[in-house]
Amino acid sequence: MKRQTTFLTICVFALNVFALAQQDKSKRPSPPASAECKLADGKTIKSDYSSPRIKDPKTGEVRKIYGGLVPYGQVWRTGANEATTLVTDTDLTIGGKTVPAGSYTVFTVPNEDKWIFIVNKKTAEWGIPYKYESDELLRTDMKVEKLSSPMENFTITFHPHGNACMMHLEWENTNASVELAEKK
Repeated sequence: MKRQTTFLTICVFALNVFALAQQDKSKRPSPPASAECKLADGKTIKSDYSSPRIKDPKTGEVRKIYGGLVPYGQVWRTGANEATTLVTDTDLTIGGKTVPAGSYTVFTVPNEDKWIFIVNKKTAEWGIPYKYESDELLRTDMKVEKLSSPMENFTITFHPHGNACMMHLEWENTNASVELAEKK
């Protein structure tokens, strides 16, 4: 009887894990999104992320994001759910450091007047708690500006210019940006 109960418990657990894995990610409170930049020579830089909202998905109340939901001075997975990705098919220079073509995760450290951009070699991670310092490829400063009007959805955009792209992270009243340049 005890073996049957244990077996049944394991089966129910496995089915729940399978059901969660099959869940339609577009129905999440922080749905998946992506952004892509095409460089002048046709090479690409892409980011996949989850896009949380200012309004609490359960209560509809407006939340304080930076310095509230996302604490200042702590590593943030830069979005929600799984860690944000950075995929490039060309070598890049970010903050004077080389990022070889490949797949990475992106983390940030938000502060009121200065952000830090982190590129990490560890992929396929949820992102928190952050325990991947030994896998960091680089940390560099980001430019921070106030938005003219609030941004409800966390959004990543790229603005191409020649052999570089400005990556913008916009949410609440903040725009944090960093240049990703093709290494020549």
